Amino acid sequence: MPKKPARTYGASPSQLALAWLLHRSPVMLPIPGTSPVSHVEENTQATRITLGDAEHQALSQAARES
Repeated sequence: MPKKPARTYGASPSQLALAWLLHRSPVMLPIPGTSPVSHVEENTQATRITLGDAEHQALSQAARES
C-alpha cells in the first residue's frame, strides 16, 4: 500500500491497512501478529482512522494495482 495516503492520516502504512480492513467489513476482526507491546499499541491506533467510502475505494484500487 502506498505510503503517501498513510501520511495524509498521520499514520503508518500498517495502521492504514488495518483501518482499511476494519472499514471493509463490520464483522472482520484483523489480528496482526506482533510481539513488542509498542507494536500492539501502534496497531490499536488504527481504530482511530475513519475512512470514507471514496478513500476506501481508492485504497482498494491501489491494492489491486500493486
